[in-house]
Amino acid sequence: MRKNIAFIAILCIVLASCNTQSKYPKPVNPAATPEAKALLAALYQSVDEGKIISAQHHSEYQLIQPEWYEQDRDRILEASGKTPLMWGGDLGWERQSVIDHAVEEFGKGHIITLMWHSQRPLDEGATIFREQCQGEFGDEEWQQLVTPGTEAYNGWLAKADEVAGYLKQLKDRNIPVLWRPYHEMNGEWFWWGERRGEDGFVKLWKMMYDRYVNYHHLDNLIWVWNANGPRDIPGDTAYDYALFFPGVEYVDVLATDIYNNDWKQSHHDQLIDLGEGKLIALGEIGNVPTPETLETQNRFAWFMIWAGFTSPRFNTAEALEALYDRPGTVTWEPK
Repeated sequence: MRKNIAFIAILCIVLASCNTQSKYPKPVNPAATPEAKALLAALYQSVDEGKIISAQHHSEYQLIQPEWYEQDRDRILEASGKTPLMWGGDLGWERQSVIDHAVEEFGKGHIITLMWHSQRPLDEGATIFREQCQGEFGDEEWQQLVTPGTEAYNGWLAKADEVAGYLKQLKDRNIPVLWRPYHEMNGEWFWWGERRGEDGFVKLWKMMYDRYVNYHHLDNLIWVWNANGPRDIPGDTAYDYALFFPGVEYVDVLATDIYNNDWKQSHHDQLIDLGEGKLIALGEIGNVPTPETLETQNRFAWFMIWAGFTSPRFNTAEALEALYDRPGTVTWEPK
C-alpha cells in the first residue's frame, strides 16, 4: 500500500469532516487555515494509528549544490526503497531557494517543516553560524531585546518581519507549514538558549507568536516548540524542558532533538507530560532509533534526520532500512 497516499487521503477526509477534527486539539491560532487544521488533525490521527512520519532535513549547502540536494534521500532510497514524506528546510540561509523548494516539494505531496537559524538582533549581512547564531549575547542585550522600542527589539522585529514575508509566500499558496523557530532553546549553544523566566525565552516565543499571528496573519503555521533532549555534558548541556516552555496555549507540537544515540525514554515521556495531550515529535535526529526503541517511544508524530546524517559515519544502510521498513513508518510515493 502506498503509505503517503493513505496519509494524504486522511488529510482530505479531515478537511471535509468537522467531526474528525473535533476529536483532537485545535491549532493554537484560532484563525488557522483549513489546510493547517487538517494537517494537524491528520498528524494526531496518524499517531493514534500507531504511525510515525519520516522526514529529512536539507541544509543551505545542499540547496546551492544540486549534486548534494538529493544525497540524503538517495541513501535512504538505496537502503530501503523508500523516500521520506516530510521535507525540512531552514530560513537562516538561501531563503528564496528554501521557499521555492518547499513549493516544489509540497506539489509532489510532501509535508513541509521549516526552521530558522537566526542571527542576533543587530547582526548584519549573511548569517555566520558560529559568530552569530552561536555568538555572545549578554543579559543586558537580552533585556533590551524583550523591551519594545529599544534598538535590539527593533532589530529583532525587522528580521522577524523579513522572514514573515517569505512564509507569506507559502500562505498565499495554501501550504501549511510545521514552523519550529528558535530550536534547542534549552541548550547553552545558541544566543537564544538557556534564557529562563518570564522575560527569558518564553517572552521571545510569545513575541514571535503575537507578531506572526496577530500582525502578519500567518495562519498557515502550525507552531512547533522544539527543545533538545536534556543532557548533562560540560559545555554542551541541555536543561529541563519545562524551564523554557511557553505554555500549551502557544504551542501545537512539542518536539525534541536527539543526537549521539541518546534515546532515553524520559525524553519522550516528559514531553507527553508537559504537553497535556498535545502532539510530540522528533524535530531533529542524528543516529536513527531502532524499531524496538519506537515500540516504547510510540507517540512521536514524526522523525527528521538532520542533513548529512544518512552517511555511514552516523547510520548504516541496515539501520536506515530497519527504520524505513517497519510497518508504522509513513513514507512518500510519487503522485
